[in-house]
Amino acid sequence: MNNPTSPAPKLTGHFSVDTEFGAYLGTTRIRLLEAIDRHGSITKAAKAVPLSYKAAWDAIDAMNNLADQPLVNRSTGGKNGGGTTLTDYGHKIVALYRAMEQEYQHTLDRLAEKLSNLEGGDIRDFQMLLRRMSIKASARNQFVGPIIAMREGAVSFEVCLRLDDNNEIVAIITKESAENLELAIGKEVYALIKASSVILLTDDSIRTSARNQLCGEISHIHPGAVNSEVTMKLQGGKTLTAIVTCESVENLKLTIGQNICAIFEASNVILISYI
Repeated sequence: MNNPTSPAPKLTGHFSVDTEFGAYLGTTRIRLLEAIDRHGSITKAAKAVPLSYKAAWDAIDAMNNLADQPLVNRSTGGKNGGGTTLTDYGHKIVALYRAMEQEYQHTLDRLAEKLSNLEGGDIRDFQMLLRRMSIKASARNQFVGPIIAMREGAVSFEVCLRLDDNNEIVAIITKESAENLELAIGKEVYALIKASSVILLTDDSIRTSARNQLCGEISHIHPGAVNSEVTMKLQGGKTLTAIVTCESVENLKLTIGQNICAIFEASNVILISYI
């Protein structure tokens, strides 16, 4: 039962405009346009968002390429030292986006009000379920969890996320990707691993250079003409699937209920984040 004295949970969403060629406008890009309008400088605008200088220019190029008219004017040198400004069309696009975003939030507020009147309804659980179900990808293995550690290197970022009390996954991504995804400790992200990138080991004492090693028991083997899908149940109830040759299944003598470990490189983990 809802506590009448507690504030009503709020549904929030991230509004974006996509084209047939991919993402066009989202919160980060709109904030970049607004920062350009305030500062008149791509360098200052990138720091305000924040984005790297290169990521900011890439975003501007993408928006200008996809728009019917340029959103941003760039000039270099000259008497006034050059600068970056929004075009009239750019101002209209920002205003239109913010108006649609506001209407979108009004719709979510009305939905939240209706859900709060449903007995046994939990808006936060419903919101989380919607977000997780909205992910569509070809990767056979899809997980979600909060970031519990990040380590920055000279070129790359090592990101560790917790799947449950028993399992963690480590991903290696570029610094630019970490910046674009706006990663931070505690933020929930999605991890995708192709089944073909997973290697199975029947001896958990073997040491490998692979950063990720998850162990469990085989719950299903689906044989094909050449390859077989082997699904293992991890401690905690999650599953992980590997695609191996039928010959490997035979050589490893894989059977239902057998204890087994799966390894995969951190570089084979793809991260997805809602900005």
